[in-house]
Amino acid sequence: MKKIFSSLLFSIFLSIFCITNAYSWGFYGHRVINRMAVYTLPPEMFGFYKAHIQYITENAVNPDRRRYAVEGEAPRHYLDMDIYGDSAWLKLPHRWKDAVEKYSEDTLMAYGIVPWTVEKFRWKLTNAMERGDAKAIIRLSADLGHYIGDSHVPLHSTENYNGQLSGQYGIHGFWESRLPELYALQYDFFVGKAQYVENTQERAWEAIIGSHIALDSVLRFEKQLTQQMGDDQKWSYETRGSTTQKLYSRPFSKAYHDMLNGQVERRMRQSIKTVGDFWLTCWVDAGQPDLNKLLLSDKEQEELDKEMKELEPSEGQSAPTLPQKPREHEGH
Repeated sequence: MKKIFSSLLFSIFLSIFCITNAYSWGFYGHRVINRMAVYTLPPEMFGFYKAHIQYITENAVNPDRRRYAVEGEAPRHYLDMDIYGDSAWLKLPHRWKDAVEKYSEDTLMAYGIVPWTVEKFRWKLTNAMERGDAKAIIRLSADLGHYIGDSHVPLHSTENYNGQLSGQYGIHGFWESRLPELYALQYDFFVGKAQYVENTQERAWEAIIGSHIALDSVLRFEKQLTQQMGDDQKWSYETRGSTTQKLYSRPFSKAYHDMLNGQVERRMRQSIKTVGDFWLTCWVDAGQPDLNKLLLSDKEQEELDKEMKELEPSEGQSAPTLPQKPREHEGH
């Protein structure tokens, strides 16, 4: 049985590697999370989600694409908890209305709104299931998975999101891109069956709070290792396609990965489980509709794919610059 699971996992990852050459939580990681979450679902949901697993996998990055097309999209991906002081989760109201009354909407948008975004898209997905809108269900499932994934990244919980305030510039891509690229095939992503969430709002907050708690070791271990190994051992050059890139070296990456003691794997596993749990909860709250009656035809699938293609910048065309706000950075 173990060999069967290993073969299945390898096939899943192989297909994802073929989908994209970009390795980051924003691309590779998000696609892994959404794809593996499908396998947590009960039989009543699995048929529908499995039939559309390619779309849900490939379009796990749609919210990142929208950063260049939709005003107000960027703050949905993070929450600068340190801006609000120590124990921010005790000071920040978890209900959006209460938070706006206390801090103003402008302040919240400036420093990120990811837990409120997760709850908003949870409501949208539930509503789509109630309406029996298959295209919306697929699209919103992919989007919700993305925001939940972002909530589980420690560097999405801090103003120092790329180490730019601590002399560790580039650590964001290192943690969420380089390490999964090197070690994801060693991870165990079979996280069990999805379970109903009684309080989705608090579950969304648990994710970003857990990320913020993990932040200290993310930054501290990298700094310690840099002091121990030095820049000569920290960096290397690798050829990818027709370009040569400066990357964190494999010895440095392994040492850092070992110091983190499974942290990246744990956060990815928790992301997968939470995504599956939220999809299931939306379905239950919607009255457990028969999703098998909502399977898209080939024509409907083509229409959905076309809609999402319109969000992507044209080939060879640079994306427009976003309005300047704290953290409107491509790496966050």
